[in-house]
Parts: sequence; C-alpha cells; structure tokens
Amino acid sequence: MYPEELVKPMRDELINAGFDALYTAEDVDTALAKEGTTLVMVNSVCGCAAGTARPGAIASLGADKSPQHLTTVFAGVEKESTAKAREYMIPFPPSSPAIALFKDGNLVHMLERHHIEGRSAQMIAQNLAQAYEEFC
Repeated sequence: MYPEELVKPMRDELINAGFDALYTAEDVDTALAKEGTTLVMVNSVCGCAAGTARPGAIASLGADKSPQHLTTVFAGVEKESTAKAREYMIPFPPSSPAIALFKDGNLVHMLERHHIEGRSAQMIAQNLAQAYEEFC
C-alpha cells in the first residue's frame, strides 16, 4: 500500500478534471450500472501513468464526443474497487495503468499498459477520442 501523501496528488489530478474516485466494489458496480458511457481510469504511481496515461485521459475529454461518466480506481491503493473494476475488464488481464470505456455496463474499448507505455499523452488522447466517436 502506498502512503496517502504520495497518491493524493495523482488521484486529485483526475478528480480535478471531473473524474469520480471509486473506493469500494459497490462504488464500481453502481458506476457501471449507469446507462450511457463510462470511462474507468485505473490509476497508478508508475511513470507512464503520470507521464502519459492521466494527461492523455484528461486531454481526451476535449474531443467532440466524450463519456457521460468519468471514474477512477487506484491500483495498489484502492484494492477492493480496483479488483472489482478489473472483473468488468475480463478477458483483459490486470493492468495498471489502464483505461477502459464501457457502454451500458459493457466493455467496448480498452487501453492496457502496453498500449500506454512508450506513447505520448496526445496519442492516448487520440486513441480515446476515436473510441468516443464510435461509442459515445
């Protein structure tokens, strides 16, 4: 478990951009039971989360279309909500960071860590914007 003083700025970066932090399995179930599109950002303390995943997810929200609901879980910190979110992401293996788009509770687009590492925030934002265009 990471200390709160370490993760708070990383969590707040998403919260300040309009993401709702999910702390429990029930929070995840409630979020993904909503109609419409929901983005789930699996946050992480790793460098690719800070350098590209979080900035890319936030930048993607400037697209013509965007998800109706924005949520985040924090891997290695909020273990219950992260485990529950990952259940919804099956058949993809656990990955952090990761960004998943759901439509009416069904997974429709997934960016795993290997899709994030080595890519710029702009590339991640463009990938997500294309998914929003199709599903939102």
